[in-house]
Amino acid sequence: MGSDKVRIGIIGCGIGIFHLEGFEKERRAEVVALAGLDTERCVMLQNRFNVPRRYGDYSEMLADPEIDAVSIAVPNHLHLPVTLDALAAGKHVLVEKPLARNVVEGQQMIDAARAAGRILMIIFNRRGRHDVRLVKREVERGRLGKIYHAKAFWMRRSGIPGLGSWFTNKELAGGGPLIDLGVHALDMSLWILGNPSPVAVSAATYAALGPKGKGQWQGNRFAVTPDVAYEVEDFATAMVRFEDGMTLQLDASWAGYTRHTDEFGVTLMGDNGGAEIHVKDYADSGTLRFFGEIEGTPTVTEPRLLATHGHGEMAKSFVASILDDAPVSPSAEEGLERVRLIEAIYRSAQEGREIEIAPLAAVTA
Repeated sequence: MGSDKVRIGIIGCGIGIFHLEGFEKERRAEVVALAGLDTERCVMLQNRFNVPRRYGDYSEMLADPEIDAVSIAVPNHLHLPVTLDALAAGKHVLVEKPLARNVVEGQQMIDAARAAGRILMIIFNRRGRHDVRLVKREVERGRLGKIYHAKAFWMRRSGIPGLGSWFTNKELAGGGPLIDLGVHALDMSLWILGNPSPVAVSAATYAALGPKGKGQWQGNRFAVTPDVAYEVEDFATAMVRFEDGMTLQLDASWAGYTRHTDEFGVTLMGDNGGAEIHVKDYADSGTLRFFGEIEGTPTVTEPRLLATHGHGEMAKSFVASILDDAPVSPSAEEGLERVRLIEAIYRSAQEGREIEIAPLAAVTA
């Protein structure tokens, strides 16, 4: 690897477009190859982004000694095998969320990265948003006081990614909107709050519309396949308790008869102030409000926000960790913690009871 540039290979030509856009914004990165089974889409991306090489089989890409790192944008069930292959080939790895379908797979990935001496980073691109970063800084500075309750959500009115596709297959996806969208909401809130330790969760999941063939994301490239069983939830709700007494309400939905279009956000309630992020249809502005008071009079502050590119911010962080030895963020370990909490939520919903969550040291020891 050259001292001033990281040569990247992208695996997956679906959401891989966002990875390409992200690395295009990082001057110290150069995408030199694409790999994917959808030839038409890969050719389109290769031409649009002027990528020199294209492979049908990603293993051929991994054999290329000129590639320093890979960015993985494939379905959830492939995160483990593709990551292991890339690490074995000596590549640094950036992988889409969720880290894995379950804790066992995620831990295998982390162990392999440590053994290979390579960086394994996960994409939580919402961390790159200006509103999210502002709230995190205010929390770190103590401006909101002690946070005692938080809410996190990602809700869609009609947004199942593909009825009958891998998204709605339990084995391939690991779950529905909780592991697809809820993982983003969890990461935004927990990162803002400094990664507090969860101790218990009580949850419920529902499959109300998907099994009826309703709730498909309009205009999505995945075709509706009504004869294929819908195996995951279309709505999940959970209450999480943390070691310091704080609570978090989480809601994640692909489809439901609500006012939401495609919306996500985080609300914080502190003893000295509050904050609310509410993003509708991926807006960059008008999404953040801080709540406080001046001499007993309630106040609302709405900062002027800057537009950012989430995957671009992830690309910068990934390259900095490789070239500058900067801390890996978002780390695979954080990704594992999100998966661990999601597992507990699914278990609570399945068993119909509160589930206690052991300290991470007890899990990974």
